[in-house]
Amino acid sequence: MNRTNGGGRTTGVNLPDLRNHNAALVLDLLRSAGRDGISRLELADRTGLTPQAVSKITARLREEGFAAEAGQRASTGGKPRTLLRLVPEAGHAVGVHLDRDELRAVLADLDGSVVAERRAPLDLGAGAESVLEVVVREVGELGHAGSLLGVGVALPGPLDHIHGVLHRVTGFPEWDGFPLRDALADRLGVPVVVDKDTNAAALGLAVGGEHGSFAYLHLATGLGAGLVIGGTVHRGARTGAGEFGHQVIQMDGLHCWCGNRGCVEALCLAAMGKGDVSEAARVLGEGASNLVGLLDIDLVLLGGRTVMAAPGPFVRGVTSVLADRARREGSPEGAVPVRLAPGGDRTVADGAAQLLLAPVFGRGDG
Repeated sequence: MNRTNGGGRTTGVNLPDLRNHNAALVLDLLRSAGRDGISRLELADRTGLTPQAVSKITARLREEGFAAEAGQRASTGGKPRTLLRLVPEAGHAVGVHLDRDELRAVLADLDGSVVAERRAPLDLGAGAESVLEVVVREVGELGHAGSLLGVGVALPGPLDHIHGVLHRVTGFPEWDGFPLRDALADRLGVPVVVDKDTNAAALGLAVGGEHGSFAYLHLATGLGAGLVIGGTVHRGARTGAGEFGHQVIQMDGLHCWCGNRGCVEALCLAAMGKGDVSEAARVLGEGASNLVGLLDIDLVLLGGRTVMAAPGPFVRGVTSVLADRARREGSPEGAVPVRLAPGGDRTVADGAAQLLLAPVFGRGDG
């Protein structure tokens, strides 16, 4: 229920039942202002809320410890204006990346800055109890329970993001129907959000400043895509969007563990198994080319352990395929740019923390 003023700016509404929405707008501006702070009058002007509404919201945020004074600024008339800033350490979120063979967990403050990190070996096929035990242990080691807003968990799909229930995770059909969100929430005693690894990464990248429409391609033990269309993560009606690795590009090609033949993922991993990085990059580029042609996106970002082990060859290989496509089509704007996603090996875990943090600032649906 956002409304937009004449300048196209998203603004608040002065209705009691939308106080959480309005608080998110204020918090986002406090975060953007940094340590320099922002005045209540500026908050009112930039949100479209009345000064009285802003005063009530900021008073509550100060009482809860999320906002604090940041000094004063001279006014053009009257008394100096008191500035307010976000208190990053007032809240934390844990982001957990469950890969097929490894867990990576981060503790992030309200600014999204990582203040602690954990890594541990993991066997996603060892069964639910074994995996849950590792998650609970590693989250506990990160601490900050008193200020913990919740835990975001990102892992390979497919899965049901809304209900936090896994489907037949590629390569691990025994997870089908497991209520991961509720099982972890019961053990941890805090809110838990579950999403696909690539969706979490895409959300984190969008919150972190990537604009427009882009695809994040993640190549590690598997291959998937996170899609951001018009600034919003596109999950699809059943969280099925972005199953990029299982598009067939070679009829009667190699068997893939999803049951198909000639999938991009199977061909990429087979090339890497032979040590042929150039071929893996070319295959990834062909898949990316299909995606660019289908969605007309602005940018392709590459990430995942396999890409990070040979970033130059992968960026050059995917760029070359997209450049060939642009030349064939006579695109006046040239090829869609390709670059590494910021965050390195931690991109998914950072994004998993944003599954909790982004909604606090009205920056995503988590």
